[in-house]
Amino acid sequence: MQWTLVIPLKPLERAKSRLSDTAGDGLRPGLALAFAQDTVAAALASRAVGDVAVVTDDPLAGRELSALGARIVPDEPRGGLNAALAYGAATVRAAQPRSAVAALNADLPALRPLELARVLDAAAEFPRAFLPDAAAIGTTLLAVREGQELRPAFGTDSRARHRASGAVELALPGVDSVRQDVDTGEDLRAALALGVGPRTAAVSAGLLIPGPQGLR
Repeated sequence: MQWTLVIPLKPLERAKSRLSDTAGDGLRPGLALAFAQDTVAAALASRAVGDVAVVTDDPLAGRELSALGARIVPDEPRGGLNAALAYGAATVRAAQPRSAVAALNADLPALRPLELARVLDAAAEFPRAFLPDAAAIGTTLLAVREGQELRPAFGTDSRARHRASGAVELALPGVDSVRQDVDTGEDLRAALALGVGPRTAAVSAGLLIPGPQGLR
């Protein structure tokens, strides 16, 4: 089974505010774009992915991600993350009603195509399934098969909310790159330890990233 991924990306100037201890206002937009570029490139390289639709109103991100092969969907609802995902999924289904659709975070710079394929293969066994993030509090991927509504509930405690909504939680070993989203300096340290894509590596080179014992 091949999937269409829906990836939301807010305007770069407002993205990744929790990384302010690691990257200043002049660097954060470029870091957010690099995360998205490495995420999209890895997703498009996965055998389980047939198409990637990025929901964004940011013109620079739209150009750069389109150049990688993503389809750009304007964020018409402008109602936040879940509204963007629902709209993106509806747009995909309007053109391809029988699509299997998965929402994927845009901040997975260590994403590995093979690991993503393993997660999507596992998700294909259920009508609706999700993968918790590395912190086991949030969600990095929510997948629905043909005929199922996405019903995204991303945000605070999304793992609990997706589970309560009836989605099956995927418990897979060895898919750390699909679980490691980046919101904080500590998250970035963990992603760098896994091995990030080339754009994130270039932008993050030389950053002082907070660690357990202070700045490293």
